[in-house]
Amino acid sequence: MARWNPLALVIGLLAAAGLYGSTAAVAAAPLTVAQAISQQNGSSATVRGYVVGQPTATTTVLRSNYPNDYALALADSASTTSTSSMVYVQIPSAFRAQWGMKTNPSLLGKQIDVTGKLGAYFSHAGLTSSTAFAFAGSTTPPTTTTTTTATTTTAPPNSACESYYTAACGKSGATLKSALNGIIRNQTKLSYDQVWNALKATDQDPNNSNNVILLYSGRSQAKSTNGGGADDWNREHVWAKSHGDFGTSTGPGTDIHHLRPTDVSVNSARGNLDFDNGGSPVAEAPGNYADGDSFEPRDAVKGDVARMIFYMAVRYEGNDGYVNLEINNSVSNGSAPYMGKLSVLKQWHQQDPPDAFEKRRNQVIFDSYQHNRNPFIDHPEWVAAIWP
Repeated sequence: MARWNPLALVIGLLAAAGLYGSTAAVAAAPLTVAQAISQQNGSSATVRGYVVGQPTATTTVLRSNYPNDYALALADSASTTSTSSMVYVQIPSAFRAQWGMKTNPSLLGKQIDVTGKLGAYFSHAGLTSSTAFAFAGSTTPPTTTTTTTATTTTAPPNSACESYYTAACGKSGATLKSALNGIIRNQTKLSYDQVWNALKATDQDPNNSNNVILLYSGRSQAKSTNGGGADDWNREHVWAKSHGDFGTSTGPGTDIHHLRPTDVSVNSARGNLDFDNGGSPVAEAPGNYADGDSFEPRDAVKGDVARMIFYMAVRYEGNDGYVNLEINNSVSNGSAPYMGKLSVLKQWHQQDPPDAFEKRRNQVIFDSYQHNRNPFIDHPEWVAAIWP
């Protein structure tokens, strides 16, 4: 007589239900904040915690007078004040009206569930690319899966990015420029000192996390070598700060969409020159050229430079207390708030489309620092729509 095998019976029942040998769905309990902090590995998860304020910097969480609806902080206790025991949550534009702290300050102290990607935000343990918000216990947790066969995971489409540009859709010319300005001027502003650490993240060498890539030379250099020495790297204003005399004060002077790490001596060689083709080779930066009135960057970043200039001309329109920056076709702009040469910048934009490094940089700035985007990286076609 065959022996009764309870395990075989269970397996048989699972197989009959189509769950054995394929995928079995299991409800996953939300992670605690402590668990989320310890699992910053890029995986998707639901985190349950109490809203304890709005993060505005790596070690700063506000509990009142919230500046915007871009982020909130969660902790395992509503009374937590130590930022090391919090997880910072990115709030995509689709959720800000209901879950943003400026619009909904009464969320403070509430326990909520947030689903997103476990990863750094504000250079702090975070939950980014959030896809769901709910008060604790009001929704069914997402499922995890177990399987006996190999599975693959694909990232969800970046619908938040497209909803970010809703107000600009279908527009062109001055109307498009104005609409984009209204979108991207809603940003978190950095101090000039904060720019150092931001650039170490935005321009990190994808092959060496200890280094940054220098804009003009393309050299990979240790993050720790920032400073003023001849072979150090420093903060280059791609839109030269003397073109509009905005200096290094908060605003255009600290906007990391156009601040890049560069070799100190190469930065000096570029100075405040406009952009154009031609000149003599630049020492320490093969492929770059300079003459008395213009600078030509290496081919691999020509488009990057152009799109940074286009961003600045749209972001700073003189309507929020900062100088009105504009692009013209001159290379003799001096201290005027203009930058050229438009015809050449358009050529460079076409010649060198956005690459993976530039797209990642745009995303890091949006996720972790300024919370605004360079629209010409996301939509290169908008250059011709504004500057035909």
